Amino acid sequence: MSDEANDNGAEEYITVVIAGQLFGLPILEVQDVFMPETITSVPLAAREIEGVLNLRGRIVTAINMRRRLGVEAAKEGHEIMAVGIEYKEESYGLIIDDVGEVLKLDMKNFEANPTNLDPKWADVSAGVFRLEKELLVVLDVVKVLDIIHSQAA
Repeated sequence: MSDEANDNGAEEYITVVIAGQLFGLPILEVQDVFMPETITSVPLAAREIEGVLNLRGRIVTAINMRRRLGVEAAKEGHEIMAVGIEYKEESYGLIIDDVGEVLKLDMKNFEANPTNLDPKWADVSAGVFRLEKELLVVLDVVKVLDIIHSQAA
């Protein structure tokens, strides 16, 4: 079987759950999935920035995705997970509620954001996939990190 037949317009996404909603990140943009241990807060940082952490000797900026999406905070004692990404030679950890599976999705089923998608979610979304039982919102890493880079400018 050739690579072309194997590929046929499909992309892989790692699924994550934030406040009960299923999101997807293009797997090629994900460096790591980990459980942050110690997060050090950063004074005067944007409210979405949880702080910084050390991940195998690298300083990683931790972004609280619940705050970024404007949803209520997780309950106390909830174990947090993070997805590590690189952007403009910087390391970031997106703090999420849970990591799901990797889905290979046919790009012909990819749709633009529906008009009724929560505007806060649409601000960080590249589009959606309608799965059998739920909507998968595809996170656009550049838009998610826009808060950081727009403040630095």
